Amino acid sequence: MFAEGTEAVHESAGWFLEHAWLIPVIPAVAFFLIIFFGKRMPRGGSEFGIASMLGALVLAAGTAFQWIDRVNSAGHGGEEGEHALGLVSGMGRAVAAASEEAPPHVDAVSKVWSWFSVGNLDVSIGSYIDGLAVTLLLLVAFISTLVQIYSTEYVRGDRRYTHFFASLTLFSAGMLTMVLAPNMVQFILGWEIMGLCSFMLIGHWWEELPNAKAALKAFFTVRVGDMGLLVGTGALLMLFGTLEIGEINNLAANFENGDKGMLMFAAIALFIACIGKSGQFPLHTWLPDAMAGPTPVSSLLHSSTMVVAGVFLVARLYPVFHVGLDINMLGQDVNLIAVIGGITVLIAAGLAFVQDDIKKVLAYSTVSQLGYMMMGLGVGAWTGAVFHIFTHAFFKCALFLCAGSIAHTGSHHSFDMKKDMGGLWRKMPVTFVVWIVSTAALMGIPFIGSGFFSKDEIIDSAKYNDYKIFWIVGIIGAGLTAAYMTRATYLTFFGKARGGAAHFVHGDAHHDDEAHDEGHAVAFAQEHADLDHEIDSHAHAAHDAHGHDDHHAPVHHGKPLPFAPTDSAWQITVPLIILGVLAVIAGYLNAPALGIHWFEHMTHSSIGAGSAMVVPPPPKFTWAAAAPGLLLIAVGIGLSFFLSKAVFGDAKSPFKGLTQRVAPLRWGHKFLVNKYYLDHLYENVIVRFVAYPLSKAAYWVNQHVLDGTVNQVGLAGKRTGQFVYKYIDQGLVDGVVNGSGTTARGAGGQLQPVQSGKVGMYGTLLFGAAAVAALILVLVNS
Repeated sequence: MFAEGTEAVHESAGWFLEHAWLIPVIPAVAFFLIIFFGKRMPRGGSEFGIASMLGALVLAAGTAFQWIDRVNSAGHGGEEGEHALGLVSGMGRAVAAASEEAPPHVDAVSKVWSWFSVGNLDVSIGSYIDGLAVTLLLLVAFISTLVQIYSTEYVRGDRRYTHFFASLTLFSAGMLTMVLAPNMVQFILGWEIMGLCSFMLIGHWWEELPNAKAALKAFFTVRVGDMGLLVGTGALLMLFGTLEIGEINNLAANFENGDKGMLMFAAIALFIACIGKSGQFPLHTWLPDAMAGPTPVSSLLHSSTMVVAGVFLVARLYPVFHVGLDINMLGQDVNLIAVIGGITVLIAAGLAFVQDDIKKVLAYSTVSQLGYMMMGLGVGAWTGAVFHIFTHAFFKCALFLCAGSIAHTGSHHSFDMKKDMGGLWRKMPVTFVVWIVSTAALMGIPFIGSGFFSKDEIIDSAKYNDYKIFWIVGIIGAGLTAAYMTRATYLTFFGKARGGAAHFVHGDAHHDDEAHDEGHAVAFAQEHADLDHEIDSHAHAAHDAHGHDDHHAPVHHGKPLPFAPTDSAWQITVPLIILGVLAVIAGYLNAPALGIHWFEHMTHSSIGAGSAMVVPPPPKFTWAAAAPGLLLIAVGIGLSFFLSKAVFGDAKSPFKGLTQRVAPLRWGHKFLVNKYYLDHLYENVIVRFVAYPLSKAAYWVNQHVLDGTVNQVGLAGKRTGQFVYKYIDQGLVDGVVNGSGTTARGAGGQLQPVQSGKVGMYGTLLFGAAAVAALILVLVNS
């Protein structure tokens, strides 16, 4: 039976693998259906979006299963592999004993059609399937489906409900197009579709000026990186003469005697694109501002689509970056990717400590985790970095959707942890449990959170590959992550209720005793029916106008309106529960601590896809190696909880206001609040002293050189036309025509007397003419 199955695999790659190109096509078609027919549909076109993502998910799952079967066949002696894989067939039983043998090499499955040709360059379009592509296809389709279901409740009543689902669907289609790209042209197409959609989604509520500014900031910051993508792609074409990703990787992996300077130039240009798209230092400033968009957008953008695109580009063109960005720093060969990633890990973690907006805490957390992924790729932990993309998607999506659930029904349309949250764990049990397990995954707590297995492999690989400085950065970042997430958890779910929830629970001063009994609190609310009416009108006025929860809690006479926090509707809680479960179990697909290397085997052939790229194998897991990071995580949790309780829970605590009383702490706090003054640098220095003069110079060139040239050409054309009209048309052409007419008319006037009607005169003229003719003949012939 197995032999027959293996033979079938080699006769045909499988229907799903060969038709994977349909995965982005389905949501792309759905986008047009939503645009043209969405407003006529009962649910505003969300039916098309959800159905398309479910269809893409089914195809992605089929593609994944056939790829797994393909890898298993190679590992069990198939033609495509030389080493035993040691895996039990099937994803559901994907637990394997630790294997010391190298994973098998499995060729990618490519299905392409010729798109267009330019000279000798033939550009194709289609699909390129390997382990990396399968991972992202499944991830994007799955997360997008849950986010679309969640959004049906979250943006219900939005005036641009249909537009939102159209943009959200096209956003996912762009990412899927990029993931499947066999060449850089299709890659850029998907990349730019995402950029356009992110602009539309971040600025979805553009009537509010901060939202419009955030969308523009994201658009223009990312465009800086996009220029790098175009320049880098052009450099690769000049260097290798091809845009096919597999061929580029193969040539870069075997790059020995070529132009190393050109390869470095191409790698730097492409990496600038990665920095912009994935929010790496120093182009990370747009990502927290992107929280102006609806929370489902933030969730999708931060978990599995746009910000992951930059990391995906490095993973996909790994030989280009591995060879091109290898530099010597302080006497040690390091990769520039690791340097930028390591810096980003720390600076983003620091900024998360001073945020009061729960979404901005998560945004800086995303920036920091993307730094881990970049650092992992830079230190040779390719599998760990890609696996961290996988695990991070589930717990980060869950955390953002938890934040949306809290704003939706827990904090009265506010994301301010200090003003409008606190004490929610009893009121929102589903949201609380999902938040806790997802936070554990983000912190990297063993066995509870999936992030432990992926992040630990990155940190261990840094030490194993002799990058001690990045190992230190990794464990410090783990401690900081634990600390700022503990602070956010305490402010949101523990301590005293604040904002409208506090007023509902505690009532007015004469209802304080009743407030501690939930039944009395409900009775108190019912006794104030007229206030309830005002609560409802205030609470939903903004939602009906814009359909979103990104407001501060509504107020009545200067005080937050009371309300009863509760878990959200099933459209919100069901995706949360699914993501919460995956935040725990996803890490077990590659758990070296338990001897499980399944994910590594499934994706190993994607390292330098199309090449024979060799990277160091992941280090063998030991608890001794993991201990320093786990110790810092424990210290971060304990210290942060103690300080959070002291500062936010005890009004008389000596720690309260410490950052204002102690000068060094005050300076440090101000430095963080101002985001290292990078925005000031960009706006007040680069924009004012660099971009503004450049724009003035460009304007002068436009007005005096370009427009001047155009105007002179136009003036010359005008004068030429006048000359042609006056002298050629009027003088020559019309002169000839008019002269001919005048001559004919004059001749006619002279001959008119001849037409007298007298026969004798006619005879005389005829005889005279004959005589003249005879005389001429005589003269000619004499």
